[in-house]
Order: sequence, then structure tokens, then C-alpha cells
Amino acid sequence: MQNIGFLSFGWFSGAPGSQVRTAGDLMHDTIALAEAAEDAGMDGAWIRVHHFEQNTSSPFPILAAMGARTSRVELGTGVINMRYENPLYMAEAAATADLIAGGRLQLGVSRGSPEPAADGPGTFGYPLPVGKLPVEDAAERIARFREAISGAGIAEPGANAHGLHGQKLPIQPQSPGLTERIWYGAGGEESARKVGELGMNLMSSTLVEGGSGEPLGVIQARQIDAFREAWEAAGHGGVPRVSISRSIMPIIDDETRASFGGMLERDRMGANRDQVGTIDSFIATFGKTYVGELDKIEAELREDDAVQSADTVLVTIPNQLGADFNHRTFFALAELRDRLSDAHAGPAPASALRGKPGEGHLSTR
Repeated sequence: MQNIGFLSFGWFSGAPGSQVRTAGDLMHDTIALAEAAEDAGMDGAWIRVHHFEQNTSSPFPILAAMGARTSRVELGTGVINMRYENPLYMAEAAATADLIAGGRLQLGVSRGSPEPAADGPGTFGYPLPVGKLPVEDAAERIARFREAISGAGIAEPGANAHGLHGQKLPIQPQSPGLTERIWYGAGGEESARKVGELGMNLMSSTLVEGGSGEPLGVIQARQIDAFREAWEAAGHGGVPRVSISRSIMPIIDDETRASFGGMLERDRMGANRDQVGTIDSFIATFGKTYVGELDKIEAELREDDAVQSADTVLVTIPNQLGADFNHRTFFALAELRDRLSDAHAGPAPASALRGKPGEGHLSTR
């Protein structure tokens, strides 16, 4: 592991103990989370995108705000359901946010995950064409989006077009390098191979397809191997990136012990372990929670094959506890990255830009 970031599910609610009670609270607190991650020396600030739920749903305005308030951390999505998107409008919005952030966007896309709406994309004006599968529809939108951000000509010039001499008009603005920073959220080995063939980076969550009873890290490491083999076989240049998600709850003081102590007790009793279940009609393995003091978590993560293989770990965080609470745990996560990175040599795409923890400014509004 060379890089560590947070992944915020972005929930807001009026539940007891929530510090993020309204949509307005969520927007301001998410920006503060990005500032906190940068101040603590972490590498990334990533947000989940879901529609028809009380969480972040429209990523580009908030990513632009996060980019304007930070200078170093990567800003990502995990993931954008492309079936809701107009690929060309998304290309404009993504390039705009990336330019504001100085080229730090890392956009995770996919066909989406189970959601509360019966037909959310159709409600948004994008009904599934007859005879087409959701994954096929998403793939076509992703291809169109990638074409647009590459600078390719998209629209035929009209009478008011100037200086292109009959060439098609590209989407504007363009943000150099954004094409290399598109990720796909894959659920299993087959989809990971496809991601490698297409030349996108790989995102893998805290659950993967398969119910063999093997640890999540073992199943996920095979997925990562399949992706890298496909990337190489396709002849893509450069080194592909891989991120995985983990639930990590470091206990560093009385407040974190009070918040995470229940999970620690479950862990001591042997109840905290990987689980096999069904989601969206397929069998999946769901990852355990890593909880405790740093020495304990470090030892466990060293035995996690996927953590050892991936270059980036995204830690799902309890965002409703607020940016100030998470700011303290971010220092522990940055230290955990440094401990685990000692065993690995080689370049770290984001860590190479890392400043000294604590030099930044954290504000909550």
C-alpha cells in the first residue's frame, strides 16, 4: 500500500449523535473532510455517489469545492452510476472540476449498485433500451464519456463554427491527463479483466463476487491479478492503479474507544469476520472491520493479500461523526500507511506529493 484515502458514504440524518443532520451540513462537512485529510497527511478524499438517498448524489459541484479548498490530495468518486449520466455534459463538468483542482480528480464509474428507485435512470430520462442490459448501457456511456474527455471531435460544426475547417467540435473545456484517471468499480474477476482490457484503473470495494469461504483479501487479490494480466495483454502503457476499500476503525483515545468499542468487543468474541451473502442476485463476500489500536490493525492488514497488492486503500469512514472526529483518526490512518509502506519499494503516485502532516488549515465551514 502506497496511498491511503477516505471514502465517505456521505450520509446525513437527524439521528441521535449525528453531526451531519441536513444536506447543507453534509456539503460543508465533506469539504472539511477533504481539508482534514490533507492536513493529516493522507493521500485521497473520495465520495460515494447514490441517487434517491440522503447522501451525496451530484458529485461535481462538491468535488470542485473540495478542489478549491485543498492543494494536494486526490479527489475521487466511488462510484458514479453512468446510467444516470449524459456522458457529454458529464465530460464538461468533470473537466471543469479537474481544472479547479489542478488535475487531481480520480473518477470511479460503473453500472451502479442496488438502489431504492425501481427505475432511477428511466426517471432521470434515460430508460433502458429494449434488448440492452444495464451493464451494456453503462459501458456505452462510459465509452462516450472517455471519448469526449480525450479531446476527440464530437459535434458537427455549424455555420457559426470558426477555425476548424470542417472538423468536428470537441467538448470544452478539456483537462489534460484526465483520461488516465478514470477508474471502474468491478465486482469480480470477469469484470476486472474487462477493465484491464479497456485501460481503466481498477476499483474494488469491501465486497466482491464469490462465496467460496476464502478471506476477502484472497478473492480480491485474484481479481487484481486478473486485471493486471489483462492490462498487460492488451498492450497498454504505464502502470495501472488499483484501489480497494476497507473498513478500518483505529482506537486512539477515549472518544474513539467509546465510538468503536462495541465493534472491538465483537472482534474479541470472534463475531467480526468476513461474511458471505447475496446482493443484486449474486453471491458476494463482504469484508470484516479492522478495529483496535494501530499495532493490532497493522498486523492484520499485513496478512490481507489485497492490501499488500493494491497501491491505494480507501477507508470507509463514519462521516456522521463529523470532520473534527475523523480528522483525529486521519492522522492514525496516515501513520498506518507509512508503517505498511515500509515493506514496499517503488513510486507512490500521490505520496510523492505529500507534505508534512499538520501544516494545512482545517475549517468546518
